[in-house]
Amino acid sequence: MKRSLFGLIVAAVAAIGFGGVGAFASEGSVHFGPIASGSADSGTCGNDWANDTYTRMFEASTTRNADGTYSASESFIAGRFETIAGSSPGACEESGVSNGGTVAADVTGTFKGNYQMIVSGGTFNPAATCDVTTCGTTAAFVATVYGEGATYSLLSWGFTYHANGPLLDRDWVNSSAGNFGDIRSA
Repeated sequence: MKRSLFGLIVAAVAAIGFGGVGAFASEGSVHFGPIASGSADSGTCGNDWANDTYTRMFEASTTRNADGTYSASESFIAGRFETIAGSSPGACEESGVSNGGTVAADVTGTFKGNYQMIVSGGTFNPAATCDVTTCGTTAAFVATVYGEGATYSLLSWGFTYHANGPLLDRDWVNSSAGNFGDIRSA
């Protein structure tokens, strides 16, 4: 029962906020990527709970929205994580107080995710090129494709994680629509 409830929640969150690389794909958009990346991953207690590696894919609108902004999306695909011992990623979900959930070091797993964003204060650069140096972060992508003065805000975002091995919880959804589950050893 828990597994099917988790599946339903993942599907609902996906429908709300995981538009994917093609979310803004149209005649007026340009695709950038794949770009290999990695970073630490923070949990609800504020601690880094894992080290991530993933591939970034961007979809950039070439035409302005009615309000002068641009729409863009970033997808994180082929994601892998390896945990750092400490508080589990969902340990402080309820009111920021730790429930005591922990995760052991060296637990591995996979993840995928997506950002839907609005870019303000810039102009699309048709000559922009993205690589790991120029678009290795979301902020670098926005500066490269829309200009140094451009800023972005996230409309929605979401990530689904699945851990390997014997754990108390192996699946976690972390999203702007709400979090569910956890990856925890104890």
